[in-house]
This record gives sequence, C-alpha cells and structure tokens, in this order.
Amino acid sequence: MDTRRDVTTRSAAERRRRQLLPVVVLGGGLALAGCSAGAPSTLDPAGSGAGRVANLWWLLFWISMAVFAEVMAVLAWALLVRRRRDVRVRHGQPLRFVTVAGAGIPLVILVTVYAVGLRDLAALGDDPGPRAPTIEVTGHKWWWEVRVQGVDGATANELHIPVGEKVRVRLRTADVLHSFWVPQLMPKTDLIAGEVRETWLHAERAGNYRAQCAEYCGTQHAHMAFRVVAEPRHDYDAWVARLAAPAPAPQTDAQRRGQEAFLQGSCAGCHAIRGTAANGRIGPDLSDVGSRWSIGAGAVPNDGGHLGGWIANSQTVKPGNYMPPQPVDASRLPDLIAYLQSLR
Repeated sequence: MDTRRDVTTRSAAERRRRQLLPVVVLGGGLALAGCSAGAPSTLDPAGSGAGRVANLWWLLFWISMAVFAEVMAVLAWALLVRRRRDVRVRHGQPLRFVTVAGAGIPLVILVTVYAVGLRDLAALGDDPGPRAPTIEVTGHKWWWEVRVQGVDGATANELHIPVGEKVRVRLRTADVLHSFWVPQLMPKTDLIAGEVRETWLHAERAGNYRAQCAEYCGTQHAHMAFRVVAEPRHDYDAWVARLAAPAPAPQTDAQRRGQEAFLQGSCAGCHAIRGTAANGRIGPDLSDVGSRWSIGAGAVPNDGGHLGGWIANSQTVKPGNYMPPQPVDASRLPDLIAYLQSLR
C-alpha cells in the first residue's frame, strides 16, 4: 500500500473541502437573505388570485428541477460512463435523442405551461360581479387614498375587505405611475395617468396583509406601503359606516385644546376631519388617523412620539414628502397629539 499517495489524496480532498466551504456559506447566506420573518410572500397565498400565481410558480419550479436532474444525469453519464468504457453509439441514436430530449419534451412542456398560464390569466381578469363592493384607491406621492364607492368619507394607507367575498378595486394615480400589489392576495396592477384600472381582491382567511407600491415612483417609493384588512362581513360593514360618520368629538380638555390647535393652525389647510371645519384635500383625510397602522404609509409606527416628530418636521422622518415642518408651539403639541390619537 502506497501510504504517501493516500496522504496526498486525503490532503488534496481536504483542500477542496476548505475551498468549497466559503462558497457553501455564501450561497446559503444569499438564499436565506430573501427569507425575512413576517415578510409578505406570493408563495404564501391567502386568496384565490395569489393562489393561482403560486401554483403556476410551483409548476415551473418542479419542471425546472426535472429538467435540471435530467441534464445532470446525461452529463454524469457522458463524463463517467463513456470515459471509463468504450461505449459504442449506434447510428441514428444521437439524432433520436436530440429530437426527443431537445425538441419533443420541451415542446410538450412549453405548450402545457402556456395553456395553464392562459387559463390563469383569464381567471385573474374575470369581473368580480355586479354585487361586489367597490373600493376606489388613488396613488399619491407617497401615500394611498382609499374611498368606498357611495361613501363621502376617506381614509389612507389601509383598506378593509370582507373575508370570502370578491371586492372590486378601482385604481387611479394623482401624479406619477404607481403599482398596486398585495402579494398574498393578488398580482400587481399598474396605475397609469389618465386611466382607471381595475382589479379585485379575495381573501380566504382573515388577517392583515402588507402591500406595497411595486412601480418606482420617486424618492420615497420604499415608504409607500399600505395594509389590507380581511375581516368578517359585519366588521367590514362597521368600517364602511365609520367612513361615512363624522370623526369622534373630543372628550377631554386636552383633546379639545388639540382640536382648536388643529383648526386654527396650518393643518386644516391640507387635511380634512369629517364633522369639523377642516376640509383640506392636499394631504390624507385624518378622521381616523388614531387607528391607522403606521404614519407616513409605513415610514414609522403610529405612536405618540413618532406622531409628534412627524408633526414638527416630517422631513426628518420621510425626506422629500410634501408636508413642510409645522409651526406648532411646543406647549400645544401634546394636546394636538392627544386629539389626533383620539380619532379612531
């Protein structure tokens, strides 16, 4: 037995393992980089629209895995079997192999995927029906205005839908191109200037679904998120009723002082609060701002500290947005925060 040769072989194998280790670690890190906890995923569908997309993705994935396995098997045969033995290839075998594996099988795969894709496109383009609730969404730089057809009130960056029902969504843009995308419920729909686009949402289970503008629209494109709340029908009806009703009246002295500061200051020039003299149309309607999931369309959490910072100078929170710093006296700012947080 040649001991030196065995040692050399083991040393070479060890070097190869050490060389491959960084590649494996880097590859694993890159693979896991896209798997952040809690992030919305098209592959975790909660509605029939996203379900079709996920099913088509998995079909393509497994077809790709089968093709990859076949190619690797043929490559291994060519490198190992034919190199070790004198394998004779009969006349006509290469042509038959190329015809079947290179043309026949790919043709069947492409036709199948094309047919499934056409079926899913037709289903995604179906009309939700005349009895479906209609919600109107307008994209702004960089927030979402939400209205229910037939209701005067509005909200921002959050819409509600009844579980188990299709909801029609009519989309407009007030400025540049945006894209409405709820990964777990429906593929994206682009908002094009001068057009009214339509899509629909359908949730099979209750929950809060993070959504995002999927078309680059400027500096704060990343902070143009919204939330879809899927809930039982009676909760959805209650949400619609709140949109139609005046905002809650102040209940404490601090809230009353805060309302006075809001109406007498510059806030009322850009924002509306139902049931008050504030009827601005430049910024979001604030009639239910206290119950919203975030401030600035996902920029920061909706709590007293962040709300105060947003009022004083939103440019430090979301640079480039259209709200200038507000000249609110420091002594009145806590009252203004208390009033806005009471609007639910």
